[in-house]
Amino acid sequence: MTAAAIPTTLHDDVRTLWDYHDMHHELRPTDVGIGLGSHDLGVATCAAELYHVGWFPQLVFTGATAPTTAEVFPNGEAVHYREHARSLGVPDAAILVEPRATNTGENIGFSRAALHRAGIHPRSVTLVCRPYQQRRAYATCRAAWPEVEVLCASRRQPFQEYVAALGVDRVITMLVGDTQRITAHARNGFAIPQEVPAEVEAAYDRLVAAGYTGRLLPG
Repeated sequence: MTAAAIPTTLHDDVRTLWDYHDMHHELRPTDVGIGLGSHDLGVATCAAELYHVGWFPQLVFTGATAPTTAEVFPNGEAVHYREHARSLGVPDAAILVEPRATNTGENIGFSRAALHRAGIHPRSVTLVCRPYQQRRAYATCRAAWPEVEVLCASRRQPFQEYVAALGVDRVITMLVGDTQRITAHARNGFAIPQEVPAEVEAAYDRLVAAGYTGRLLPG
């Protein structure tokens, strides 16, 4: 499937959500990088690139096996991320693996515990994740780990190129699900509240009406 498969009438709405979830953080050195597991191996690529640039000296890869990743990463997301980072020259000593997390809250909490067990108590972290996961990851970390400074980073790819590589339906469905979670998780205390502009709400509503509901929370 190519990027051209995005329905023309929905293209602007998809781009609105895409831009909203990008935190546009200016990177600077932090104590630790945390690569959040997913179906996107580009997260591990980005984490390795940032390590080599010198943005952080220590990496944690976090993530278990999920229904959406079991076929691609049968040994678990974090384990495959580590293997990929090692193939890109990141030394094993610089990588911790947290193989149990099944959601973003656990990614943060379990990574924090793994770091503490290793005697590492960071004051700042860079969350490396999918482009459309940045805002949710940031809000979750601020709620669960408020004493650390948080930056978000993703592999920089043009919007159309990323959608073409991952699949149109998957990306749109994930964007819609993450947008819902900005409000829902804040309401449940899992994340800090964040403003959702009216144009984002309208784009979300139209994409839900168009049937991209596979990642919506029930209720």
